[in-house]
Amino acid sequence: MAEIKTIPDFSLTPRIDQVGIEERASRFTKRSIKNETKIKGLKLALNMIDLTTLEGKDTDGKVKQLCYKACHLHDAYPGLPSVAAVCVYPSMVAVAKKALGDSGIKVASVATAFPSGQSTRDVKLRDTKFAINQGADEIDMVISRGKFHQGEYNFVFDEIAAIKEACGEARLKVILETGELGSYDKVRRASDIAMYAGADFIKTSTGKISPAATMPVTLVMLEAIRDFYYKTGKKIAMKPAGGISKAKLALHYLVMLNEVLGEEWMNNEWFRFGASSLANDILMQLMKQKTGVYQSADYFALD
Repeated sequence: MAEIKTIPDFSLTPRIDQVGIEERASRFTKRSIKNETKIKGLKLALNMIDLTTLEGKDTDGKVKQLCYKACHLHDAYPGLPSVAAVCVYPSMVAVAKKALGDSGIKVASVATAFPSGQSTRDVKLRDTKFAINQGADEIDMVISRGKFHQGEYNFVFDEIAAIKEACGEARLKVILETGELGSYDKVRRASDIAMYAGADFIKTSTGKISPAATMPVTLVMLEAIRDFYYKTGKKIAMKPAGGISKAKLALHYLVMLNEVLGEEWMNNEWFRFGASSLANDILMQLMKQKTGVYQSADYFALD
């Protein structure tokens, strides 16, 4: 991996052609996918999901139920892969860690005053370290969008770098909250800041703001990852989150991922979906492929 020796001037990041990016993203939805490839893609997408519960009403029981679902997807369809991770608040990390046991499924935790990010760096660092000490394998942090919009890019950079250091061996997903950034140019700039500051993943959204993930925004971020890789030799992972609830849409994202970044990124180490309801639709589609009929959504847990 090449060492990053210089930090760019983030005010000079590339401008994005809005019409061009939206046209290219639209083309990925028109690819024809053969049935065998579709089944392979659905299983891959399932293996890339971070099952998530991030509500004020979360309880130990709800988290345990989600973890049980994560570990038993193959009950209805033997041979299915597991999901990638279960994502919870820091206070629920220990519950999830125990419930997942030796399943191999990661425990991810949001941190840094999620979802607003409106707190001091000291609080954000303590939030992160608490989640790590409870057993989190991954941390999903939010950037300080207010500082970003004020043009305080060094503040945003330094905060991400500090959280990355606090993560130790845990991987860091940096949430840009693209629905609050306002333009593709700003999405690109925030992506570059996050990657140069040490992000292991760049992530679109918290899922609490609309719009959340979109294909054009994700394409901007994938191209930022590609350019960063060409400049530094360092691979960065991607996580679109929020609004991806249908299997067909997930397949469109995988087509885009493959065409922009290639086969090396086509696994859950380098790509995730933050979309719990997506798992149910994938299961329904796979059962349709297997049996020829759709099962009722009532057969699948909502969480």
